[in-house]
Amino acid sequence: MGTMPSQAPKPENPIRMSVEHLDLYYGDHQALKDVSIDIRDREITSFIGPSGCGKSTLLRCLNRMNDMVKDCRIEGKITLDGDDIYQDYNVTRLRQQVGMVFQRPNPFPMSIFDNVAYGPRGLGIKNHAELEEIVEESLTGAGLWDEVKDKLKQSGLGLSGGQQQRLCIARAIAVKPQVLLMDEPTSALDPISTVMVEQLAMELKKDYTLVVVTHNMQQASRISDSVAFFLLGELVEHAPTEELFSAPKDSRTSDYLTGRFG
Repeated sequence: MGTMPSQAPKPENPIRMSVEHLDLYYGDHQALKDVSIDIRDREITSFIGPSGCGKSTLLRCLNRMNDMVKDCRIEGKITLDGDDIYQDYNVTRLRQQVGMVFQRPNPFPMSIFDNVAYGPRGLGIKNHAELEEIVEESLTGAGLWDEVKDKLKQSGLGLSGGQQQRLCIARAIAVKPQVLLMDEPTSALDPISTVMVEQLAMELKKDYTLVVVTHNMQQASRISDSVAFFLLGELVEHAPTEELFSAPKDSRTSDYLTGRFG
């Protein structure tokens, strides 16, 4: 019998965002310590770790949400497609390119249609037929179109929690971002809605780069291409999902995964 041909390693997706030697301070408190990580295109990168470990803080750095926090100071570098987002970078443009979905669904107090059309209108799209097309495409992309197509004029606040979260995802993708940040997107949802949002995330990575903060280990193992474990403001380890869960290199990672702390 001939030997089996060895499998060529899978080519790596290009790097979409890169964090280099990032330190972040709130006043005198250092919340992130020398964090460096590459986020690859069209993959789901999950951030895990105990509460207060810096994972949401880092996520918010990726579209400069921390700019709004008093006494927040950042050193180091974050690039999007090679451009440093903290140097001469238009923040409005950045937030169009790097969208955000929060822990609790936060539809605007307006119709379902206007929620999704909000971003495109802000970019100057006024043509109603064009807006209708974007709204349908975005709601379809968020797995919500069939449920709401007959009630687009109704308030987004009238939807269930899971539907509201998918509406927020539709709103985020309506402006065609490159990266979608999700801060514990299912922690406020019931199990069925959680499964729907997880399946949706795996669909969305065909077109977008996703970064997801989650407290749920099973979720991280189900949906991620790679997982980064944070502890006390440090990035302890970042590896392909299978590798991080089955053979972590750092004892602090295995202690966390086996529930010895956290």
